[in-house]
Amino acid sequence: MTRSAKKRYPGVERRIAFIGALILLALTVLGLRLWNLQVVHWADYARMAECNRLRAERLKAPRGMIFGRDESVVLADNRPSCDLVMVPAECGSTDLAEICIRLGELLGIDDAALFETIWQSRRKPYRQILVKQDVSKNDLMRVEEFSYALPGVFTVARPQRRYLYGKTAGQILGYLGSPTQDELEQSDEYEGADLIGRGGIEQTYESDMRGTDGQLVVNVYVSDRRPQLRTDASGNPYVGVDSYGRKLEEEKDFRREPTPGQSIFTTLDIGLQQKCESLLEGDVGAIAVLEADTGAVLALASTPGYDPSIFAEYGRDRERVDALTDPFKPMRNRCFQERYPPGSVFKVMLASAALEEGVIDEKTTFSCGGSFRLPGVSRPWNCWQRHGHGSVNVVDALAFSCDVFFYNVGLRLGVDKIKEWSSRFSLGEMTGIDLPNEVNGLIPDSEWKKARMAQLVPDDPSEWRWYPGNTVNLSIGQGEAATTPLQNAILMAAIVNGGRRVQPYINAAVSPNVSEPFLSERTLEIVRAGMRKCVEKERPAPTGTGKAARVPGMTVLGKTGTAQVIKLKKYPSEEDIPYKERDHAWFVAGVLDQEPKIAMCILVEHGLHGSSTAAPYAKEIIEFFYRNRSSDLPSTKGTTEPGSSNEGADNGNR
Repeated sequence: MTRSAKKRYPGVERRIAFIGALILLALTVLGLRLWNLQVVHWADYARMAECNRLRAERLKAPRGMIFGRDESVVLADNRPSCDLVMVPAECGSTDLAEICIRLGELLGIDDAALFETIWQSRRKPYRQILVKQDVSKNDLMRVEEFSYALPGVFTVARPQRRYLYGKTAGQILGYLGSPTQDELEQSDEYEGADLIGRGGIEQTYESDMRGTDGQLVVNVYVSDRRPQLRTDASGNPYVGVDSYGRKLEEEKDFRREPTPGQSIFTTLDIGLQQKCESLLEGDVGAIAVLEADTGAVLALASTPGYDPSIFAEYGRDRERVDALTDPFKPMRNRCFQERYPPGSVFKVMLASAALEEGVIDEKTTFSCGGSFRLPGVSRPWNCWQRHGHGSVNVVDALAFSCDVFFYNVGLRLGVDKIKEWSSRFSLGEMTGIDLPNEVNGLIPDSEWKKARMAQLVPDDPSEWRWYPGNTVNLSIGQGEAATTPLQNAILMAAIVNGGRRVQPYINAAVSPNVSEPFLSERTLEIVRAGMRKCVEKERPAPTGTGKAARVPGMTVLGKTGTAQVIKLKKYPSEEDIPYKERDHAWFVAGVLDQEPKIAMCILVEHGLHGSSTAAPYAKEIIEFFYRNRSSDLPSTKGTTEPGSSNEGADNGNR
């Protein structure tokens, strides 16, 4: 019997053809994809492969230095410093806890905290962990001695910011701190270990002083290995080896050197700054001294102060906390970051404005019997001189600080004109100084009061009005008026320089910004006469309230001010007044017949009287400045193209 033929299922040929077509289609798609990858986009993927082979390490740019008026005075620079770091992945088989304990014994650090930091970074084993910052030579020698037991521990050299004058000008210079999370997210220029300018010049000119980082590109032979950029003892960068011991080679054609940050030359007279700070030692206060013709800042002293080095040096945590939490705010420069009622120094502006507006002249007199009353108002506004000044004109009113005279002048001038002229002198407004966090102050007017009181007492429209009594208070720099010492120094500069408003600046590279004159020569002559009489000795007596500022042989202008903080109770003597209730002491001064002409403002918080507390400081500042200035001291002169209500209080504005 013969074997029958193999049975074939119906439709098998179609199935084989279909499978063959699928295979052919798959091969076609694969071929097209290979063509796309290897021919069409070969350049893109070649570049990606190269990037996998090469890694870029950042070379940090040296920060710019800060000088005084020339290179002989270095205020802030950079010194070599070494940090001790650890790379956990390079510790090999050695137990990490054992290394941490050893480092704790050698360096006196918290080994448990170091181990916790390593544990938190366990997902990034090649990340550099800071062990100790700015290590000493003794520490380095101890670590080197036990290097056999400390694999993965090495040093990195870096520049350390140094402030050579300690507390002197600390608030002006500012300090360096770590960037916030928001700053890191908003800018790709910073990394977590970077330092950024905080406060003062460091903050204002951060973008100029930080420089441009360089780049070092190296070969990477292991995909999971990020090269560790290190430095030798001189700070020269190099890279180590990979996890297999192979050298991570530098790509010579891909090295870009960092560009150092720009150095800043300031207008500060560091000797004068030190003198002003020493005068205020033990007080809470501020002294601002300007070149009257240009606005260049010669000194901006503020006490108490702080040493910015505490933020740059390791191990000064307690000092940093004290500076940040001190109720006397040592990190704020009171010259332009705090505002105060100006008291009687405000009368300089009021006299100038009234003369310019023609509401008074040099012959206008008012009688002062020791108090002043508004028609229909029973309560009086007192003059600081209880028995009164008699009949006084504007020159004597400035010299003897007669409150009653200026009550009358303020009412004649009106609040709107007072506000307008205050703005011309920069009172109550931002001065534009090239330092951060300036406050503006306040000179109130009718619109301000309406808006303010509508919020506080919305159901009593009668409180929204501006009353004559408000003008009386404002006329002697009380009531809601608030200015900064720097604003009052600018006021004084205008009287000295011929009626021009200056914009203060600290960077010597900034061009002076000076307005056209807005005071007439006649007004200046009258106001200067009153301010000279305030300082100079008169024969026969009386003498002015600022006689303690007199400097023989110099033409000194001055005006005292005593600004009330709260309405005082009756105390047996001034010594019995609680510190926080004592009046602020003011004095503004200028020198007319010396070069460079200077203008200044002195404030002593709760110093009681400008005449006895602040005026003597002006004398010492003037004598020091003109006695010690050098004939070759750079000067910016010559580069300029002129272009809570206290109504009824006995304010004692002397």
